[in-house]
Amino acid sequence: MPEPAIIFPADPLNPRRPDPHFAWEARMLRELGGEHHLVDHDALLAGRAEEAVRRVPGDSGPLWYRGWMLPTARYADFAAALAARGGNLLTSPPGYAAAHELPGWYDVFEGATPASAWIPSDGPVAPGPDELAEAAARLGGHGPAIVKDYVKSRKHEWREACYVPELADLAAVGRVVERFVELQGEYLAGGVVLRRYEEFEGVGAPAEGPVGANGPSGAADTSGATDARGVSVAAGAAGPEHADGGAPSGGGRAVEARVWWLDGRPVLVGPHPDGPRRAVEPDLTGVPALVRRLGCRFVTTDLASRADGSGWRVVEVGDGQVSELPRGIDVSGLLASLIAA
Repeated sequence: MPEPAIIFPADPLNPRRPDPHFAWEARMLRELGGEHHLVDHDALLAGRAEEAVRRVPGDSGPLWYRGWMLPTARYADFAAALAARGGNLLTSPPGYAAAHELPGWYDVFEGATPASAWIPSDGPVAPGPDELAEAAARLGGHGPAIVKDYVKSRKHEWREACYVPELADLAAVGRVVERFVELQGEYLAGGVVLRRYEEFEGVGAPAEGPVGANGPSGAADTSGATDARGVSVAAGAAGPEHADGGAPSGGGRAVEARVWWLDGRPVLVGPHPDGPRRAVEPDLTGVPALVRRLGCRFVTTDLASRADGSGWRVVEVGDGQVSELPRGIDVSGLLASLIAA
């Protein structure tokens, strides 16, 4: 069986080169003897999958993707267009959805991650009061929570569109949810999620407001308003990110670890991209069994230690193809594992 190649987004200004954000990964891949191809991410988002993959050679065989986030429907189009050219994405569309969107992985990780309830949506329309009341009741009906969609939070609008101090105050829940949906607009992914607030250990001073699970610091997503590539405009961040993270008691950023799993094995354990210079030694007890039960080949888990000392929690799960790599650490082992898979 041939070694898998990796597909990167092309530079929009020079489609023969990788997007600058992924150029360093492409260089390291070449140094390892691996092969890469390029895809037009903007065309993928626009629903022109056949056009998007025209630079991928025919009969390219097994493939991984390392790039910007894609909605699950667009990822399915991507996989179909590659299959028509003799290519095979090693993460199937159902596997991508399972790792990328919270409802896909939550049942497996329930108990190891903050309690969550979600309300599906067909578009950027806020749920009604009855739906919100039912979701709040599933979380116990009282206490603090955060608002997000199936993929991202808006942690940089913490008080306005993320944090709910008290679930019993359904009017306040409705205001935060409505503002979140308004700001997400066309980028709302799947529906609205309420997640129980938890406090994690951390360092530093807060940028704004209270912090906790999925809070305004230490989050695994770029949050904020996003452009066509999922880049956070408000935060000035860029990356192929997924989801929301954790934050510490007392403010600042949570000390998070990101673990990269391939076929149920941890192939890279390092800091979260929000804190790439922090040393982390997460306790992975019980996590490998959960990852194997999820059954997705290439995934990430973000972990943070609870402020009360009760142990490490899985803050977020994501598809490894669209999870950000921290700069400044050796990722050659990860890339080598992908092309040897």
